[in-house]
Amino acid sequence: MFKLFLALHLLFAVFAIGPLVHAATTAGRAVRQGDAAAAASSARMLRIYSYASVLVVVLGFAVLGMKFHGQKVGDFSDLWVWLSLVLWAAGVAIVLALLVPALAKVGSLLGSGQSASSMTARVAAGGGIVGVIFAVIVFLMVYRPGS
Repeated sequence: MFKLFLALHLLFAVFAIGPLVHAATTAGRAVRQGDAAAAASSARMLRIYSYASVLVVVLGFAVLGMKFHGQKVGDFSDLWVWLSLVLWAAGVAIVLALLVPALAKVGSLLGSGQSASSMTARVAAGGGIVGVIFAVIVFLMVYRPGS
């Protein structure tokens, strides 16, 4: 059962977190190119995959509560577990509170014929931060510091 839940956790991480990070790190391109449709598409993808990433966390907690070779995988008090959860929440918060509204604003500005170049740095920085956050989470999952 452990291997099944671990495989599901990893599959959802690849197919939910992967597109989330990709959309976040490439959304700045839509702003730079002045493409309202691409900005709206990026905002939609970010919102959907942010919500889908909850499944990764739920499956991660399922794996955490199991035993592998007679030993418990981890505990919520382990540094790598709670820090990963905090970073995930921060990453999703940045996406939903900064990137999605910024991309919606870009879409409306471009749709009304105005320039959205002032939003480029905000979108690019937010996407870069999200990329780094999820890279750190992968590091924590692999190296498990504190355990």
